[in-house]
Parts: sequence; C-alpha cells; structure tokens
Amino acid sequence: MFKNCNEAQPINLSYYFPRIVMNIALLGANGQLGQDLLRALSMHEVKPLTRSHVDVTDHTKVQTVLIELRPDVIINTTAFHRVDDCESQPDTAFRVNADAVGNLASVANKLDSTIVHFSTDYVFDGKSNVPYTEDSEPRPLSVYAKSKLAGEKNIQSEARKYFLVRTCGLYGKVGTSSKAGRNFVETMLAKARRGEKLQVVADQQVSPTYTHDLANQIAVLISTPHFGLFHATNEGVCSWFEFAKAIFELNKLNVNLSPTTSDIYKTPAIRPRYSVLENAKLKKLGLNQMRHWRDALAAYLND
Repeated sequence: MFKNCNEAQPINLSYYFPRIVMNIALLGANGQLGQDLLRALSMHEVKPLTRSHVDVTDHTKVQTVLIELRPDVIINTTAFHRVDDCESQPDTAFRVNADAVGNLASVANKLDSTIVHFSTDYVFDGKSNVPYTEDSEPRPLSVYAKSKLAGEKNIQSEARKYFLVRTCGLYGKVGTSSKAGRNFVETMLAKARRGEKLQVVADQQVSPTYTHDLANQIAVLISTPHFGLFHATNEGVCSWFEFAKAIFELNKLNVNLSPTTSDIYKTPAIRPRYSVLENAKLKKLGLNQMRHWRDALAAYLND
C-alpha cells in the first residue's frame, strides 16, 4: 500500500546457509517479541526460556543453563524497560540492561555462539530532524537509555559474533507483564470503547513497529553472516497522536481525540522528541523486509 522507494526487493534466502537448522536459546520467550520470534523461527530448534527458567541477572545460572543447551544462537529479548521506574531504580536498570548482557556475551563466546540483542531508539537525544542511522552518535537522556547504551557497548566490546538490533515503539499480539497485557494500540482501543476523551502527544516523532514484522526480519538476519549493529523499524514516521488517529480510523471508531504536548505529561524520565531510526544497513545489504507502519498496523488490527 505504502511503497518505500528504498524498499529492498525480495531476497532469495537459499543464498544464505541453505537448509541449516539452528539450535536457538530464546530468553524472554513469553514477551510480545519473544512470542513472535517463536513463530518466525519455527523452522529452527528453539528452546524458549522465561524468567521461571532462568533470571538473566543470575550470571552463574545463566552460564549453567546455556552451556547445557549449547545453542548456535542466543537471542536476548529481556530488559528492564519501565522507563520511569528506571529513574528511581538505576541499579536494577544497569544490572538487567547492561551487566546481564555482558555476561551473555561472555557465555556466547565460550560456546562460539552468535548473540542477538535488542536496544532502543532512546539511546538518542531526539534533537535530530532526520532519521538516525547506525552511524549516528548516541546521546542518551534517561537512566533507561544510558543502561541500554551500556548494554550495547558490552555486546560490541565483548561478543565475537553478534547482531545488535535497535528498534522503536514495539507493539504485538502478546502484551508484556509490566503493561498488564496491553500495548499502545490496545490501550487506545480500550479507552475509546469506554468513551474516554483522549489527548495524545503530537510532538514525539516515532516509527511504531509491529513485533510480527521485527521477528520476521530477525529470522532473515540471523541466516546471514552480516554481524554488527542494525536498525530495524517499520518504515515511515508519525507522532503518537497520528498513530492513535490511524488506529481509530482503521477501526472506524468515532473518538474524542485531540493532540497535546509532552510538557502536559510530567514524567520522571525524559523522552526524545524525535525517535525515528533509518534501516540503513539492512537496505545497504538488500535485507530490509520492514513494511510501512500503516500497513503493519492494518495487518495487526486485521489479525
């Protein structure tokens, strides 16, 4: 529907390691991205791991579990991502988002495994007016962002084989426990159905990303030898207000919706005003599979 002039042509995946089934350890398998990764990686042997199996901050247990599994690929979707709580719990934020990541990188090296780790658009300060590429300089504003950047540096300095993937504005069919099973889309729909008057910020620019699409992109990426840092978001740009408006339009809901500014919502953590990431490296390699955010949203709602 929304054709991107930089959109990659469909690629022949048989070019990359044809018919190889990988053993994959998936940490955070019960989250919204984890659940979509289980689906997208169904051609592989995936061991889903949740916190009930292993707490990523327990370094010894993590090493024991992973050494026993001996995976070809370790995918880490775990994070302490309650952005405002990170401001009052910096030790927890760095323990989960940085120290645990460094430990995973160390284990991956011992096993000669590839590690896949996810980071965030929040590592940038939002002062740009053009999309951030993998070469853009991070300037984190919040404890959450600083802890995620520290995790990135641990991956880049310690892991021999890694895919470090920054993304933005995730929503998926399976909510996370910290959000009580809700994402932005479901929260907006629930409020609309209760007849609430809605004000949504219009001064934060993002590229909301459907976890279904991101999981499919990861399935493609890990089948290649192109290790390194990647940006992976749905294409296009919108404000949270525009995203909410599209949600209601696609559902044919008449909602009392109006734009507002970030200054109205005083939060402990500073959010970047511009969080748009460019999938520059994916496009350069001809691997970009991410569709426009409106098409992704329509698919989510149709499902």
